[in-house]
This record gives sequence, structure tokens and C-alpha cells, in this order.
Amino acid sequence: MSDDLLQIGSHSFGSRLFVGTGKYASVEQTERALIASGAEVVTVALRRVDLNDRGAGSLMRLLTSGRWKLLPNTAGCYTAEEAMRTLRLARELGLADLVKLEVIGDPKTLYPDNEQTLLAAQMLVKEGFTVLPYCIDDPIVCRKLQDAGCAAVMPLAAPIGSGLGIRNPYNLRIILEQARVPVIVDAGVGTASDAAVAMELGCHGVLLNTAIAGAREPELMAEAMREAVSAGRKAFLAGRMPRRLYANASSPEAGLIE
Repeated sequence: MSDDLLQIGSHSFGSRLFVGTGKYASVEQTERALIASGAEVVTVALRRVDLNDRGAGSLMRLLTSGRWKLLPNTAGCYTAEEAMRTLRLARELGLADLVKLEVIGDPKTLYPDNEQTLLAAQMLVKEGFTVLPYCIDDPIVCRKLQDAGCAAVMPLAAPIGSGLGIRNPYNLRIILEQARVPVIVDAGVGTASDAAVAMELGCHGVLLNTAIAGAREPELMAEAMREAVSAGRKAFLAGRMPRRLYANASSPEAGLIE
């Protein structure tokens, strides 16, 4: 499996688990969970951290240590202009080439605004960003984002932070059928089995935060997520047995003594 790399734009990753950095009790706990997850890519909400604080013990000191590929995101942005301005600032600070685009349309559900997301994606791609957009699990929106030049699409499994798991596997299957870029499930994963299901469907990766940070033991859950993503990927590549309505004996019947 060492050669089963995830390719996003010009970047290659051995781990297919992307993790967030919010909601932890401390920077120390964040670090321990990130290490336990085995993730190579970590995402940070640009509008919710002090990007200039690189002092000892700060989150940005940890994230810019070179141990992980940083994926800046635009959480908290409600318009395309807000999102683009945020990422341009991050680029000026040397943080942004691979970026997660998130334009929220509703503060209660945190569902994305498809129109504003597509508009921002088109502009950011033209400006040379490698864009990974968070979007509804809508095959049409995912196709349009792909056609706009996004390096991956990131449909939600369920609302952000809900932990409800994969609500619509059928839409994800359609998205996967038409995808020419990686499909990364983003938001709604609650436990390890949810991550495994996403990978067994054929998704190329999983991005999550609350499922780890909100667990009773974040480090242990991070380890579970790492193993679930790996197991789900292996199961997908192996190809599952056919489903049958009736029993089928495990032991061969040929050669049995009558």
C-alpha cells in the first residue's frame, strides 16, 4: 500500500485522513491528536486564529513547524469576496497554495452557499490557488466545481459538527462516478465506522475535526480514525463480496462423501 498515494494537484500524500485543529482543550492536546491521526494535512480556520502569533506554545507555531502540510480554510466566510480576501491574505503570509474554500450560506445548518462557492472557486483557480471546496453532496455542484478547475471536491457527509455520518451514500456514489478529481468527504463524520464507510464507497479521503476533538479521548479516537480510513481504503481496493438474499455455504460441497 506504500505506493497508493493520494494525488491532489501537484501534491502527493500517503495518508488519506485530513484533520482539523479546532475545539481542542489545548495546543498540547492538539499536537498529540494530530500525531496519533497519522495525518499529513491539517486544516486551520484563518479567521479564528492569530496568524501572526508564532510564539512558543501557540497554535501557529505548532502548525508552521513543517511537520504537516497546512491547509488554510475560510470557515466563517459568508460571501465569495470574504473568502477570496481571506485566502489572499494567507498567501501574503506565505501560508496558502493548497486551500480549503468554505463559503457558508446559513448560520444554523452551516450548509455551504453553492453559488458563492462556485464564484470564489473560479476566481481563486485563475489566481493560481489549488482549491479544495467544501460543498453540498450535490453531483451537479461537484461537477461544476471540478469543471472550474478545483483540484478536488469535498462534499459533506452531514452538517458540520453533527456527527451523523454518511446521510446519502447514493449521491456520493454518483459524485464518484463522474469525478475526474479526488472526492474527499468533509463534515459530519462522527466515529470510525463513518470514515470506513466513506472510504469503502470509493472516496479518496476524509476530512474531519469534531469527531476527534469532541471525543472523550481525542488521541485514541484519532488513532481509530487513522485505522478506519486505512481499512476502508483497503476494503475498497480489495472489492467486497456480492450481496445475496439467501445463504451460501462457506465450505465447498464438491468431493463430499454421500
